[in-house]
Amino acid sequence: MFDVSFYKGKKVFVTGHTGFKGSWLCKMLANAGAKVTGYSLNPPTNPSLFEIADIASDIHSAIGDIRDYNMLKSAFDEAQPEIVLHLAAQPIVRDSYKDPAYTYETNVMGTVNILECVRNSSCVKSFLNVTTDKVYLNKEWNWGYRENEELDGYDPYSNSKSCSELVTHSYKRSFFGDGHVAISTARAGNVIGGGDFANDRIIPDCIRAAQKHEDIIVRNPYSTRPYQHVLEPLYAYLMIAAMQYEDGKYADYYNVGPDDVDCFQTGALVDLFVSKWGEGMKWIDRYDGGPHEANFLKLDCSKLKSTFGWKPHWNLDTAIEKVVEWSKCWMSGGDVRTCMDKQIEEFIGK
Repeated sequence: MFDVSFYKGKKVFVTGHTGFKGSWLCKMLANAGAKVTGYSLNPPTNPSLFEIADIASDIHSAIGDIRDYNMLKSAFDEAQPEIVLHLAAQPIVRDSYKDPAYTYETNVMGTVNILECVRNSSCVKSFLNVTTDKVYLNKEWNWGYRENEELDGYDPYSNSKSCSELVTHSYKRSFFGDGHVAISTARAGNVIGGGDFANDRIIPDCIRAAQKHEDIIVRNPYSTRPYQHVLEPLYAYLMIAAMQYEDGKYADYYNVGPDDVDCFQTGALVDLFVSKWGEGMKWIDRYDGGPHEANFLKLDCSKLKSTFGWKPHWNLDTAIEKVVEWSKCWMSGGDVRTCMDKQIEEFIGK
């Protein structure tokens, strides 16, 4: 398997570094010895993992809007990165219905802006755009989507990420056809992990209910999603970006998701959480008639497995255990940085 020590001394630029996934990614990179510059808005939630775990002490943090090209380019030019990992996004489906224009501006023009920075630089060798499993035209079928399926997300979030994919494809063909920058996208499924405080996500809802000693409200217990611990896709992103840095033949479009056994209905996921948390927790089904969200969605990740010999490290049972471990550490006033370091080391097998 891929060794993250590849990143020791490498200059890495991460957009969206103050978010949930971005914070875990920066911790992984910093632990591996990378020189990380992050560019993002202030943390999107309160509380936030970025602040709780003091991620700013591990990296150079630049606060700015991905929609502001001049500000982005200033931070980019100062960093002179070799590797760029683009995570900045408006990531919530329901929020995309409330403010579609902002969602498209961030998710589409944000991608254009970071690719413009790469195009107008001479330092970058590897670029990875992180999108989502929701980029595909969802036909609600029972098998996983492959990378050559049609891209046409339904809601503004999913569709804007489809557009972000297409922007990346166009830039790759138009400006990087000679391979001087290796460019890939990674389409990941739903992630869970300690420190996710987002609204309208089931595991954060479970944690909030546990804090308040209330029942967990589940609005759509029969929707099926590919759930994985947040370290799974982050490890895969680092692997893809590193491998294409070394050899441009690996630049491509990749699904990153769990095995079929970890495609769970939301109600079954909450059952697993309740069993791990204990303390007499339970959940109730309360559909609120919200906007359209896909009922069934999973990925075919055979391309990632065959190309890199990759496979998931932790099944969903272990992933939920790690969520509970981190959350109880945080709620009891424990050292969450040490907890994160421990989980990262366990995951990468040190």
